Amino acid sequence: MGFCLKRELKRAKILVDESFFECCDIFTKRVLSYSKTHNITALKTKEEIERNIFDSVYPVKFLPPLKKILDIGTGAGFPGLILSFALKESEIFLSEPILKRSAFLYLIKSECTLKNVKILNKRVEEIEPFKADLITSRAVSSTKTLLSLGRKFCKKDSLFLFYKGEGLKEEIKFLKDFDYRIYEREKRKYLLMKGCYDI
Repeated sequence: MGFCLKRELKRAKILVDESFFECCDIFTKRVLSYSKTHNITALKTKEEIERNIFDSVYPVKFLPPLKKILDIGTGAGFPGLILSFALKESEIFLSEPILKRSAFLYLIKSECTLKNVKILNKRVEEIEPFKADLITSRAVSSTKTLLSLGRKFCKKDSLFLFYKGEGLKEEIKFLKDFDYRIYEREKRKYLLMKGCYDI
């Protein structure tokens, strides 16, 4: 049996409304067509895209209500754009400096009428600081680098959520005195941290 997004969300007890699936359908079709001419992601099939959608939205299981979210290096939309489909009450800022990717994000924002999304076509270092309730990233940067990049957007009770792989244990040895938790799903490790730290 192949991967079914609706089935997996139900199994994980992640509640989303019908508009979430409508946006996912638009997003999936656009990724497949856009990728024929623009290299915005390595994903080539509907199943691959849906698996990445599920990966992006999975933390909704354990996240509290959030007013402002910043996604560092959104790329084709993982995880920030996907989170915006599910978290309609959150204002979500997508930092993506590469023009063809941010153009794609604008296309999906328009077609899905996403009023809660702000696209920032610049590197996170160039963004005017504001305070976010959640700073997230599925980019390849190290935890230490991401914490440093997110520092100016952090308040004392901000959360950091990083999507990591099996090498996480080595990468976070420096976190021993930090307030963090790891949620695991298959090979994915979701690192959730609270508070601002000098590193």
